[in-house]
Amino acid sequence: EGRAALWKEEVYFEIPVKIGEEKAKPTVETGDIAFWPMGSALCVFYGQSQPYSSVNILGKISKNLELFKQVKSGATIKVELLS
Repeated sequence: EGRAALWKEEVYFEIPVKIGEEKAKPTVETGDIAFWPMGSALCVFYGQSQPYSSVNILGKISKNLELFKQVKSGATIKVELLS
C-alpha cells in the first residue's frame, strides 16, 4: 500500500523493499507491473510510456487496466493477490 505518483502513462508508489536490478529491462509493455530499483517503487504501466530507468518485471494486469487512467496523484493504492 502506498501513495500514488504519476509519470506519463504510469502509476507508481514507494514500497519498503530494497533490491537491485535483477534482470532489469529498459522497456515494458502495456499492463506490466514492475519494481523500479532506483525509486524503490512498484510501477503499473497502463499505456505506451516507458520507464525512467530499467525495471524488474513482476507481472501483468489483464483486466480493467483503463481504471489506472483515473488515479490521481496522492491517492492510496493497495495491491492484493487474487486467487
